[in-house]
Amino acid sequence: MRYLFHRVVQAVVVLVAISILSFVLLHLAPGEFFSEIRLNPQISLASVDALRAQYGLDRSLPAQYGLWVRSALKGDFGYSFAYNRPVSSLIWPRVRNTLLLNTVALTLSWLFALLLGAWAAARPGGWEDRLSAVGTSTLFVVPDLMFALAFLMVAVRTRWFPAGGMMSLDMTGATTSSQLRDLSAHLFLPVLTIGLGTFPVLYRHVRSAMAEALASPFVRAARGYGLRRNQVLFRQALPAVANPLISLLGISFGLLLSTSLLVEIVFSWPGLGPILLESILGRDIYVIVGIVIVSAALAIIGNLFADVLLYWNDPRIRAEWR
Repeated sequence: MRYLFHRVVQAVVVLVAISILSFVLLHLAPGEFFSEIRLNPQISLASVDALRAQYGLDRSLPAQYGLWVRSALKGDFGYSFAYNRPVSSLIWPRVRNTLLLNTVALTLSWLFALLLGAWAAARPGGWEDRLSAVGTSTLFVVPDLMFALAFLMVAVRTRWFPAGGMMSLDMTGATTSSQLRDLSAHLFLPVLTIGLGTFPVLYRHVRSAMAEALASPFVRAARGYGLRRNQVLFRQALPAVANPLISLLGISFGLLLSTSLLVEIVFSWPGLGPILLESILGRDIYVIVGIVIVSAALAIIGNLFADVLLYWNDPRIRAEWR
């Protein structure tokens, strides 16, 4: 419990630091949401000043941050200037969609990385290993945006897959199985794009760790006892490299979130990405801060989950904290 409590305290401190930094940087940026409204001759300057006072923008920066903190503690995370409603009501439905996209992409990326990484590590120098190295190197240098735009063009021209969105318009009132098939079709291209961007990094780490474990004396001894190759790979070598891979799991979730925001914009996935871009262009600062905090919290939760797995898997960590 001390270990978990320590990690939670660290997470809270990081979130507070991120909120202060993002709040200060956004307020130091030139312009604000009401700058363009001032240019409208039909709206008086007194009305604009009244709106700024309503949202607390006429106060000092520490006072504005204090108002935002009180709002965040109530679960509102401030009010959106563009929508005139609590930020939480805007972003929480989109958080679920972003989590769905990232969870599917992360699960598939790790599944293929573990299988192919172990397969290539068991055949060092073979054609399988060389082919995997060339393929992952090619995927590594291609930008995620290029994958997204290429798949979007394929979807538009061939109509094999939906070109955007999360659900077709004619799915209202359809059966559950039909809705699931439609959701899977909309998920395919965004998940494939995120997976192709994430897979090379995961594969290289898995392949390197597995190759090192397979060269260790205890694995050679297991081979000498006549164990089959799959038993050696997944019952001897994989548990030996579990710690670095678990740490990579927490990091990969945070990296995946940054990639998925761009993919969501390209494929019009109703997640955090499109509303973040809209808020940046419109200088809706409280929505931006809310999305930054939620994204950071999700990344921290991913790392916290990895820390708990490490604590459960490694008795040395448990002994140290006792």
